[in-house]
Amino acid sequence: MKGPRLKAAALAVLGATMAVAFAGCDSSENADLVNGRALFVASCGRCHYLKEAGTTGNIGPDLDAAFADARASGMDQDTIEGVVADQIEHPRQTDPSDPTYMPEGLVEGQDLTDVSAYVGSVAGVPGIEPPTAPGGPGGQVFANNGCGSCHTFAAAGSNGAIGPNLDDVLPGMTPEEISTDITDPSKDIAQGFQDGIMPQTYGQDIEPADLKLLVKFLYDNAGKPAKGG
Repeated sequence: MKGPRLKAAALAVLGATMAVAFAGCDSSENADLVNGRALFVASCGRCHYLKEAGTTGNIGPDLDAAFADARASGMDQDTIEGVVADQIEHPRQTDPSDPTYMPEGLVEGQDLTDVSAYVGSVAGVPGIEPPTAPGGPGGQVFANNGCGSCHTFAAAGSNGAIGPNLDDVLPGMTPEEISTDITDPSKDIAQGFQDGIMPQTYGQDIEPADLKLLVKFLYDNAGKPAKGG
């Protein structure tokens, strides 16, 4: 477990202590889970690990770890939704310069309902997996590692804007250069972007066979429209 994910335990404890306060809340009846998932990937995935979303952020708590024990102990989905909503509306106070800083009201209104309901429906669910992704095995590696939360790539159907548009920057690169960009992202920073945004651990976190699949997927599809339109 990565160091920042140790905060997961604190969130799980918070969830347990807030169970009574949020019991009976049922926002999922009016929630759009598809919108909630898309918003989570775009707004939360850089910081939080959530397996179903395919996000691998490790700045904030691992949400699966945070809620797995609570769910196993009987915390229901409605209560988890309430805890998530409260954390978004009233995050832990830190200095804005702290890497773990989370602004208040990251999503609001109906979007808050959608994100909270989505997380409540998937976080810590035993055996849950990300949905099948476009692009075959390499596209699945792309999705499972949350690449789409930061990057636009037409072949993957992603439109992340935290990192470079891969359809713009990858054409003309060799597979070796693409692999290096993944495993050593500080070596060559794309113009207009800062160092330290992309995790430095993909070389260890992605299995060698999966890395080859990912590189091939990126190399073969960079700059091309998504298959099937």
